[in-house]
Amino acid sequence: MQTDLKKIISISGHSGLYRYLSQGRHGAIVENLKDGKRTSVSKATKISSLSEITIYTESDEDLSIKDVLLKIKAHSGGKPILSHKSSSDELTAYFVSVIPEYDKSKVHTWHIAKIIEWYNVLLEHDMLDFEETNTDQPAETVNEKTSPENQLEEKTSPETKGDAEENAK
Repeated sequence: MQTDLKKIISISGHSGLYRYLSQGRHGAIVENLKDGKRTSVSKATKISSLSEITIYTESDEDLSIKDVLLKIKAHSGGKPILSHKSSSDELTAYFVSVIPEYDKSKVHTWHIAKIIEWYNVLLEHDMLDFEETNTDQPAETVNEKTSPENQLEEKTSPETKGDAEENAK
């Protein structure tokens, strides 16, 4: 089964990864990938979809987290890697061996630890086979799911969509 990185999220102030399930009255309803517990997250909480996360590199182009995870998977042969709780030196040495072009002045050890934790969690749940994304369209964020425009698209048929959008403006 392919994983849609738009629905795998990181929540500020919470460790681990979560699966976005739906929009609740007071925020998002998410499921912790480690223990499967569902919880509600306030609208005020910063939520980042993995499809939006990149790491700085020494070149002009940042590297998407999808590409980083795929490089780790190729480097490790699809096997678990060191723990995110390893020493700073071990984490940095491993990351340099996988992604030598990352910007060492902007990507800190705690970033590397988080990426390694994410890789191990996704691997454990067999979620490293990612869906292809259409590069012609911008990535959808979790909060865009509840925007009036997207709700309008869901509620209108293709024939009436144009008329409804005109009336909404």
